[in-house]
Amino acid sequence: MRRSWRIAAIAAFFTALLLGGVFGNRVLAITDEAKDLLRVYTELVSTVHDRYPTERTYERLVNASIQGIVRTLDPHTSFLSAAAFGEMRNRQQSTFSGLGILVGMRNGRLTVITPIEGTPASRLGIRAGDIISSIEGEPTNSMSVDDAVSRLKGPKGTTVNVEIVRLSLPEPLQLAITRAEIPQNTVRYTYMIAPQVGYIALSDFNRGTGKEMSEALAALKSQGMERLLLDLRNNGGGLLDQAVAVSDQFVPEGGKIVETRGRTRDSFQDFHSSNRYEDLDIPVIVLVSDGTASAAEILSGAIQDHDIGLIVGTPTWGKGLVQTVYSLSYGNGLAVTTAKYYTPSGRLIQRDYSSWFDYASYRSSGEHARVAVANAGQDETFFTDLGREVYGKGGIQPDVVVEPQALAPFIQYLLSRNAFFDFAIEVTVDHEIESRDWQPPPEFLDQFGAWLLDKELATDDEVEEGFAEEVTCEIALRYLVAEILNSAFGIEARYRVLAEGDTQILRALELFDEAGALLERRKSLEEAPPVTVSLGLD
Repeated sequence: MRRSWRIAAIAAFFTALLLGGVFGNRVLAITDEAKDLLRVYTELVSTVHDRYPTERTYERLVNASIQGIVRTLDPHTSFLSAAAFGEMRNRQQSTFSGLGILVGMRNGRLTVITPIEGTPASRLGIRAGDIISSIEGEPTNSMSVDDAVSRLKGPKGTTVNVEIVRLSLPEPLQLAITRAEIPQNTVRYTYMIAPQVGYIALSDFNRGTGKEMSEALAALKSQGMERLLLDLRNNGGGLLDQAVAVSDQFVPEGGKIVETRGRTRDSFQDFHSSNRYEDLDIPVIVLVSDGTASAAEILSGAIQDHDIGLIVGTPTWGKGLVQTVYSLSYGNGLAVTTAKYYTPSGRLIQRDYSSWFDYASYRSSGEHARVAVANAGQDETFFTDLGREVYGKGGIQPDVVVEPQALAPFIQYLLSRNAFFDFAIEVTVDHEIESRDWQPPPEFLDQFGAWLLDKELATDDEVEEGFAEEVTCEIALRYLVAEILNSAFGIEARYRVLAEGDTQILRALELFDEAGALLERRKSLEEAPPVTVSLGLD
């Protein structure tokens, strides 16, 4: 029996890693040299399994060796278990089947952060702050968020039974909810943030992102948009083809969007803008952060290199590697780096990953990050269409560096304890909020301070010291209003309130004159007559 398990495990490894993968519908060939090395590997696994003083399963040994292989490559090549592979494919789809709620752990309990408008959850009256105490009769107190979400999802038209505990009700609610198709929108927020200024927040790039962006731009134009603020902060990227589809809506016809280069012939590709869309022809500002990566860097790099708009914020992550995902046997997958991508000016913006710890723990710090790149000898200079200097090998460097507002330690503590959220839930139980323009009464912060004391989240001295600075009081009130409007009207209402006090957004709104001047310079470049060069042959 032990021999059969050993053979099965090692055969599974060989099949999944070397034979079972479909690489362009070709089965990998194994040379005689490879066969000899694999024979050594099977002997090693067998010996460790049989002789090691503590038990090591074949699965554990093989998985460890797989992880060892991918660690020798780059931070973005990864082996995906069947579960992880399935989850990744689900994230890339534009819809999934479920209830339509955002959930998270609050004080150790599975809590509804907000229902999504128009979904089964919102139609049944599920509210922010509701606690999901059980799913199909099983208590959720021992479930992780991921485990709970996987149980709430399921085929369209099927039913899931949940128990809801609500602060205002003496008894739990027993609900049978029929799952429906829920859109996974990547254009999270679209609205007019200021007169004539449209705002789009893009979270990532899945199969529907290009279409979503087209619809968002059309909606804002119909509302009188003459300037655009595109927020790519903490957008971790996604599908390359969707980065191209979105960039196509910004880059003038025929302009290069991105170029990929690798070892194989099919990895060399140029992507150019088509003539599918009219020129946007309005000033554009793009907000970026150290969480802006991959496909989001392709988009921001194309906008910067073609002088279409200003990049504002902090240096981006710096991921210039392209992964291709291959299906392996037994439901597993392999995301392997197959190329590097270059922005229109020729930049490779991949950050150094010789130290995996430094790479994974990276956080930008405005101009300091820019200087660090230069000091590391990684600085490379390139030029935009208008001749502006831009840099490679360190992410996308903003045209204007704007640091996010630092939060006082007391605010950070209150956020970590969900104090604003929990207080807002109690307020909306006792008071109906009828307008999105609701403003708190003058004594509201004092009431919040008393609530902190009652819940033993802070002492008198901590509350007095924490709210001693006017700016801290303003931030606390903004968070309170945001959470109350979230409870009453949904997550977009919360987002709009926080955006009103977002220092990076506020600074970006002040820079549209500069973005407009850049646009005029670009238009002058496009309208300039061709230069006739004499070769001296007359």
